[in-house]
Amino acid sequence: MLLRIKVKPNSKTDEIIREADGSLKVKIRAQPVEGKANKYLLEYLAKVLGLPKSSLGLLKGESNSFKTLEINAEESYVTNALNNVVR
Repeated sequence: MLLRIKVKPNSKTDEIIREADGSLKVKIRAQPVEGKANKYLLEYLAKVLGLPKSSLGLLKGESNSFKTLEINAEESYVTNALNNVVR
């Protein structure tokens, strides 16, 4: 499945927030330097979703705050997992 998110690196905490328009915003502590934030993002989401890191990949947005991720899991599983942690 594809997941489109907005990422805010260099935050105080790691968290996932649902915006007023229904989109997801992911705040992560990693700094956006030399791909560290992208790597951390994939590791964080893998942990949140309970999936191996190899199940997630960055398709678009390597140097943009808007990213498209490919997740090798059922959409219903990902949706339920995210609903349990989204503020």
